[in-house]
Amino acid sequence: MLIECKNDQEKVAMGLLSYLSDFKNLANLKDEINLNKTSTEFQLYLFRYESANFIGVLGTQFDQNFVIVRYISFAPDFRLEKYQAQAIRELAANNPTKKITAVPEYAYLTKYLKTNNNYE
Repeated sequence: MLIECKNDQEKVAMGLLSYLSDFKNLANLKDEINLNKTSTEFQLYLFRYESANFIGVLGTQFDQNFVIVRYISFAPDFRLEKYQAQAIRELAANNPTKKITAVPEYAYLTKYLKTNNNYE
């Protein structure tokens, strides 16, 4: 389940973001959290699989016609395609009037929108 990150879930988001090399630096991590809190253009989502704790975080940027995936990060035990695929498909389902795209580093994620493979 993909949900918008709330203020009381910041620490969870920070923990999941810290797996990404860009956010190993605490100042960068805090800047990213602040950007998502203060801008309506940027949104963080937390991903929960079934009844488990949050296992992933997805950073997005919205414009008039697109949702751009800026990054995605999962806890080490959950770095499987099936979780990425489910998160991206839920993002698309939650934004039916927008096209889902990604920054070049994460462009491979769009393949999950083009196929019915379960990626189990």
